[in-house]
Amino acid sequence: MSAALAAPSRVGPAIGERRRLRADGLVPVLLAIGGLSALLLAWWVGTELLPAPASFVRRFSPLAAFAALAKLVGGPDLALHIATSLRRVAVGLAVALAIGVPLGLAVGRFRLVDAATAPSFQFLRMISPLSWMPIAVMLFGVGDRPIYFLLAFAAVWPILLNTAAGVRQLDPQWLQVAQSVSATRWETLRSVILPGILGQILTGLRLAIGIVWIVLVPCEMLGVSAGLGYFILDTRDRLAYDELTATVLVIGLLGFLLDAAARLAARLWSRGG
Repeated sequence: MSAALAAPSRVGPAIGERRRLRADGLVPVLLAIGGLSALLLAWWVGTELLPAPASFVRRFSPLAAFAALAKLVGGPDLALHIATSLRRVAVGLAVALAIGVPLGLAVGRFRLVDAATAPSFQFLRMISPLSWMPIAVMLFGVGDRPIYFLLAFAAVWPILLNTAAGVRQLDPQWLQVAQSVSATRWETLRSVILPGILGQILTGLRLAIGIVWIVLVPCEMLGVSAGLGYFILDTRDRLAYDELTATVLVIGLLGFLLDAAARLAARLWSRGG
């Protein structure tokens, strides 16, 4: 009988814990939905409720934008521009990783390299990537190559700096263990350093994605014939303001999804580590 009385005391806290976890997970979702609803409401009020009936602002209303978005999603043009932009982002990030990770390893591992490069890197990092647009066009011409250069230049700094910070934060005992077993430099790099700093590299990659996605749109106005930035100019020239607003929504949604994917990768790595 005592066991029967004790059972509810064990089950009760477990049920309460599950309910608490569900509530903790539900509250952020509800807050996020509320925030998005408030943003949509402000958009509707600012473009449809407050302006005069014949106002130019009404062309950017949510109803017009979502109607245009429905038409664009069903056609091939939007998919082509999205694929082109994502390809450019992938190439720019790949180049930035290929440059930023080795440089970050060297800067974080060797004090002399850090002392020699820190002023130059800080100086270059503070120059807006868009400032290089005329130079990039003169050096590489029009097309994809100047865009790759500008995106890689924008993305390399958070990757480099986070990689260097990760190397500096490594536990020295890990390196001592590698030395005690006579591990080569390559073995130490592959088995100790890279796994230990992968979380920092992913953090740098996430920051780089956010920067690259912002820089992408003006970069795609450099005389190319495809991409979301080009499509915005095209809709403006055609006076298709509803499609322009719909494209802005697509850019925001894709950026949000890219950032969410980067956050998920970092979270999975932290759990696995």
